Amino acid sequence: MTHNLKKILLLATSISSYALINTSAYAFAADENDTTPSDTFEEVVVTGSRIKRKDLTSVGPVSVVTQQMIRNTGITSMETLLQRLPSSAGFGGNQTAAYWVSNGWGTPQVNLRGLGVNRTLVLLNGRRLVNGGTGANSSVDLSMIPMAIVKQVEVLKDGASAIYGADAVAGVVNIITDTDFNGLEASAKFGMTGKGDGEEYLMDLTWGTSSDQGSLVASLSYQDNKPSPLADRVPCPLASDSETQCNGSSSTAGGRAVYIDGVGDLVRINFNNEPGGKSWAPYDRSIHGYNYNVNFNAVNPIKRLSFSSFGHYNLTDDVRLFGEMMYTNRRSTQPASPNAVTQFTLAADHPTNPTGEDLLIESRRLVELGERVFLQEVNTFRIVAGVEGSLSDSWSWDVALNWGRNTGMDTITNVVNLERFNETIDPNVCGTNGIPCGDYLGVGNVSQAVLDYLPFDMTDTGGNEQLSLTANISGDVFELPAGKVGFAAGVEYREDKGWRQPDSLKVLGIANSNAEDPISGKTKAKEAYAELSIPVLAEVAFAKNLDLNLALRFSDYDTFSSDTNYKIGVNWQVVEGFKLRGTYSTAFRVPNVPELFGGVSEGNLTTTDPCSGWSSLDAGSNIYKNCQAAGVPVGYTQLGNTILTDRGGNPNLEPEDARSLTFGAVWQPGFAEGLSVTVDYFDVKITDAITEPSGSVKLAQCYESDNLTHDFCTPVHHTRNAVTGEVNYLSAQKTNAGSERLKGIDVGVVYNFNAMELNHTLDFQVSYLDTFERTAFEGDVPMVLNGFIGAGFGGYPKWRANTSFNTSAENWSATYSVQYIGAGDDFFATDGIGSHMGAVMYHNVQGTYNIMENLVLSAGIDNLWDKKAPRVASWTDGNTDTMTYDLAGRRGYIRLTYRMQ
Repeated sequence: MTHNLKKILLLATSISSYALINTSAYAFAADENDTTPSDTFEEVVVTGSRIKRKDLTSVGPVSVVTQQMIRNTGITSMETLLQRLPSSAGFGGNQTAAYWVSNGWGTPQVNLRGLGVNRTLVLLNGRRLVNGGTGANSSVDLSMIPMAIVKQVEVLKDGASAIYGADAVAGVVNIITDTDFNGLEASAKFGMTGKGDGEEYLMDLTWGTSSDQGSLVASLSYQDNKPSPLADRVPCPLASDSETQCNGSSSTAGGRAVYIDGVGDLVRINFNNEPGGKSWAPYDRSIHGYNYNVNFNAVNPIKRLSFSSFGHYNLTDDVRLFGEMMYTNRRSTQPASPNAVTQFTLAADHPTNPTGEDLLIESRRLVELGERVFLQEVNTFRIVAGVEGSLSDSWSWDVALNWGRNTGMDTITNVVNLERFNETIDPNVCGTNGIPCGDYLGVGNVSQAVLDYLPFDMTDTGGNEQLSLTANISGDVFELPAGKVGFAAGVEYREDKGWRQPDSLKVLGIANSNAEDPISGKTKAKEAYAELSIPVLAEVAFAKNLDLNLALRFSDYDTFSSDTNYKIGVNWQVVEGFKLRGTYSTAFRVPNVPELFGGVSEGNLTTTDPCSGWSSLDAGSNIYKNCQAAGVPVGYTQLGNTILTDRGGNPNLEPEDARSLTFGAVWQPGFAEGLSVTVDYFDVKITDAITEPSGSVKLAQCYESDNLTHDFCTPVHHTRNAVTGEVNYLSAQKTNAGSERLKGIDVGVVYNFNAMELNHTLDFQVSYLDTFERTAFEGDVPMVLNGFIGAGFGGYPKWRANTSFNTSAENWSATYSVQYIGAGDDFFATDGIGSHMGAVMYHNVQGTYNIMENLVLSAGIDNLWDKKAPRVASWTDGNTDTMTYDLAGRRGYIRLTYRMQ
């Protein structure tokens, strides 16, 4: 497809969207109380409870995103839908932040409240999903769920371990599929960015049939998203004190080296970055830095093929078989800068060393090899088989076997074999036995023989598997004056397994990549729970209804001691139109396979060294005195924004414990039919938190302490190069010593009304993060997250919101939405460029038109005004925080949907 044709299509999309006066916005996440009589069911199970009810209300705060709301947004990926919720924060994998997902680049995830992807429980039709990625993962791969099969998404923003067991600390995302579909629906979508890249091709085909005997729904989905190059949007990484000066990686193309001159001073030089002989000059990062933006993407490509089927068969009037089957193949890629070799020496008399000095080559990026490419292929299978039935009008039961398996392969191309590299610089070895001699000083001096000899494609494999057997029963046990007492109980047996086998050269330590050991382990759990819903008062003064909800769950794991969790909830309908609700619950999270059984791995992580520029600070400050005492040279400046960091598992970890408090109000005034206002306060405290203190935190705590007395100052945690002062070893091991505290308020306003013979919905959802403190260990100074953005943590602005306005008629609809990301400060930069980020708003517009009864045209534009990502001092890529902001820019789409009953 030519660039001109792409531009025409984008223009057509824009015109269509404006003509339909519509935005890809959210009547986004309505509270479960925002229902009309037509929305009620005979009996339903609301996320957060196992007791069937005759309404959609729940004690805890539940946001509901319906199928129609999803269609109004034009969103075609689950991670985009969930990560735009105001209740999401921090880091969650997506195709913009694909480079930063551990054990599975490109894995899409959800992170409720910013408490961590491993503290958000994701369910499909109320049952667990196997973790996903490329091996030994700790969260669900959301790409396994095609949007075409989704009927509704319920998000419980409350701890729910008493109902669902481990991991439901921040909340629960329950994705409900459309199992009652009848007919045939085919849909095709094309979209792209305003720059003519990032093309999205999507095709969905869904078929379903039902009769008195049962039902069957099958769906096939294919998605192919093309890349959006980073350099077209952000030409280069910028110097910290400049809006225009490029300041690339200190791993230079020609080679950065140091030597000690005749008077004992450290001299840093750089060899020629362009082909043509061999020359060197004093190192200047603004001149010699490598611009890796030309290798990276702002948004990375992904291909996904999914097949799913759901059905049931009635054995009798009271018993039926049911089953679910899903398969997803994901292929994702991310280009990266050429491999760099570091920390090797060339003696003064080495044949390739023209300086006459003993050189320490700090880094040489082998641009002659070409860029690396990260490739992932992930296959996920899930099968559920069970039987369910009813014992009477009020009692129901179900038994189900749930099996899921995920296998993945990670490949990185053009990785240097370090054993071979060392051979090429050893004059006593190279030149014999087919080993070529390498000249790495200056671009263009590496021979083709060396380029053929050094690289290999490094491939890791791994997977995750889950097997569970559940049995549940629910019904009314007896009747009180205020109503019937609801009861639910059940048992569950579950096995979770994870494994990861790194490339053999990586295990041996001779791959020029992050060192990693194999991971393999399994946990087993036996659990039982019970839940009661007790009507206390009904139809009395100031208590139209007052219900008490109680739940208790006992969990017995093979690797830890047992754990018991409970939940107490109150649902108080004070008068018609006004309700108070609240819950107090405990929750827990068990260490996952990589946390327990993971070997030591290394990674270049975004890290700030407090000793950078220490000699210019106040001589009385702790940082000045400590960096001086540690032997860091005067004038030392950190080279780059990452430091090689060791991370690893700990088999002695215990489960995390949490307690959660929520209380709120729901107001539906009689004078404004269709208006609903919800306000909910939340307070979460986690103890025995499994923490992996970041390198930045460890270094900051050490050098801000008195006389280097902090535990993080010991060699167990970090060391420095005695000559250059650079951090050459940094450890971030996992421990149970941490704690976290989170407080805030959610507000929702939904107003459904009719005007000018049209249907309108105004939806406003906002979350205020009042407190978020993370303590690495007891007695430590808490790290404040609320109001801060960047440094590899993601974004924790105090305010997040979504607002949308939808108008619909019989044959068309239009939506305009605004996503609001509040202002925030950089985690570590207190002044200067990128130290404070103002509020950002993304405007989206979307519209649909029924061309004929069975054919619907949709068109939309996201980021309508092409809002650029703000500068973040502690950026991850593109001079911004890719985990918080949009890098793609304006993008549009058109979609055709045909449905035949």
